[in-house]
Amino acid sequence: METDYRKQSIRKTLMEVKDTNRRPPTVAKKSAPPEQTNAEQFYYSKQMQSKTTMVVVLNGGEQLEGVIEWYDKSCLKLNRVGAPNLLLYKHCIKYIYKADPE
Repeated sequence: METDYRKQSIRKTLMEVKDTNRRPPTVAKKSAPPEQTNAEQFYYSKQMQSKTTMVVVLNGGEQLEGVIEWYDKSCLKLNRVGAPNLLLYKHCIKYIYKADPE
């Protein structure tokens, strides 16, 4: 009888086992970053207002120089001096940077 009593006192009840297996309370998840940061809008607006000459490098490596007149979700209009103005699709643009002031 003594051995049975010792075994029972060592054994954990089902509730005690469930309590030890519980996960610690979860910390509130961080919210996802906003889809729109307006950084692109701010940058384009600033360059358009100051009429900054920009260099647009296309995916094929061709470089175009001009002033951004307007833009929307999928394209931008580049005004060029001595050359036709262009409507460029954004997916064709590799990157854009400010032209060196000469």
